[in-house]
Amino acid sequence: MLGNTVYIDDKILKTDLSKDVKGEIVTVDDEKYYRISNYDGMVPFFMNIVSSSDLWMFISSNGGLTAGRKNPDQALFPYYTDDRIHDSEDITGSKTIISVVKNDKTFLWEPLSSRYKDIYNTERVIYKNLAGNKVIFEEINYDLSVSFQYSWQNCDKFGFIKRSKITNLDEGVVFVNILDGIQNILPYGVDRKFQLEYSTLLDGYKKNELVEKVGLGLYTLSSIPTDKAEPSEALRATSVWSAGLDNPVVLLSSRQLESFRMQKSVVQENIAKAVRGAYFLQSEFELRKGEKKEWYIAADLNKDHSDLAELIAFLQSSRDFLIQQIKKEIQKDTTELNIKVAKVDGFQLTNDQLNIFRHFSNSVFNIMRG
Repeated sequence: MLGNTVYIDDKILKTDLSKDVKGEIVTVDDEKYYRISNYDGMVPFFMNIVSSSDLWMFISSNGGLTAGRKNPDQALFPYYTDDRIHDSEDITGSKTIISVVKNDKTFLWEPLSSRYKDIYNTERVIYKNLAGNKVIFEEINYDLSVSFQYSWQNCDKFGFIKRSKITNLDEGVVFVNILDGIQNILPYGVDRKFQLEYSTLLDGYKKNELVEKVGLGLYTLSSIPTDKAEPSEALRATSVWSAGLDNPVVLLSSRQLESFRMQKSVVQENIAKAVRGAYFLQSEFELRKGEKKEWYIAADLNKDHSDLAELIAFLQSSRDFLIQQIKKEIQKDTTELNIKVAKVDGFQLTNDQLNIFRHFSNSVFNIMRG
């Protein structure tokens, strides 16, 4: 034993002896999940989030991730090795900053972030479903009596879906000012080699624009980087949009995060050039006893002009309709994934539920290899 780290056969099993790490199978929204309580008492571990289509995601238990379609040359977030993904928790993927006002006092909280570790009395929980296409991160703040949860899900029609939810666990009313979103978004057209070798140069080509009337973020290259004397237009885009929050302020970069932490107002960004892409929503609202607020962010890539015109028309629908369609498509893709696994005899029914999970997972990877 060294400090708070336990070693067995030279492998680190647990890093915080004060946390009771516990794994169990639970049911969430009529679906089986494996839940690990106090997972932050373990060293960060790596997960693979699968889909019924060509969507792929590799994510660390600390939140750092990479994702995309088909192969690493079509990445939504930079494609790195697992060590660099673990290290990128604060700059890539989900980021949430919350200002909570209770009893005329303001508290700043960054759930599921190492920045505020041990500042509050909290519990962190992670869930992954049986199908392997959904992962949920949750932090319960017992000092503020507020919980925050986000999940990654996917569907072929809308791409990667981040669902966020904040719940008031207190008896009284709390006022919440939240900044939530995703960062280090890649524009379409960046292959893995260029991103790894010329990342700073690549930033100079990035252009992030907001279609203000529907809150649609578009991430493009001003041109395809090349050293040849020839035109090379970038005609496809990465798209990000949201549903669930009323008239949020939208940010297209991470440049105003520090201002928000200092309780300053943030200003909507309609365009941001030569900077890494992000999509943040800033919103203020009240939560009464037991009340919750839920919203979605959808991100996809390889969109041409006709795709975007169709998407803009779709986003002019009502909030309830957008959320209904998101849930419908996620369920559709989960059903399709289950059908594929069923065809290779991936479903078992035994007294050992952990074995059921294991057999299903093995069957999924056999399909992927085949």
